[in-house]
Amino acid sequence: MIYYTAIWGLIFTALIAGALWCAWRISITDLRRRIIPDVFLFPLMIIGMVIVQFFPWICTPQMSVIGAAFGYTMGAIIGFLFRTRQQDRNAIPPIGMGDIKLLGAGGVWMGATGLATALILACISGTIWARAKNQRYIPFAPFFIGGGILTLITMSFLL
Repeated sequence: MIYYTAIWGLIFTALIAGALWCAWRISITDLRRRIIPDVFLFPLMIIGMVIVQFFPWICTPQMSVIGAAFGYTMGAIIGFLFRTRQQDRNAIPPIGMGDIKLLGAGGVWMGATGLATALILACISGTIWARAKNQRYIPFAPFFIGGGILTLITMSFLL
């Protein structure tokens, strides 16, 4: 029985390590190139689905599906509103499809409640960073991933 538990612990640790590596690569790429590559985003989402299904750590699979749908829908609505309010139609929109997919992946990991908390933390920290650097462009991924990690840690201690 101890051997069986140790193997599950190693699998969980390997999955978390893979997710952290994907999150780190997403953050670096968004900071440097303003793009969130699917090659790191989809493995992050799949790892989240596996963890939620086999290691019900933070949320149940049902909460995860609701959170993913909420994240995608909220991101799509925000992107649509920015796009319709934008004066210059040729300008780069402030929220892209990578950001919307990242919100969906965050919903998979944290559910709708955790997603809302991570999004608030990301907006606050991103605004502080933009004011300190005097920039108009805010790379969303590093701040959302940081907010997501803080939310996951907090939720794991509170649950």
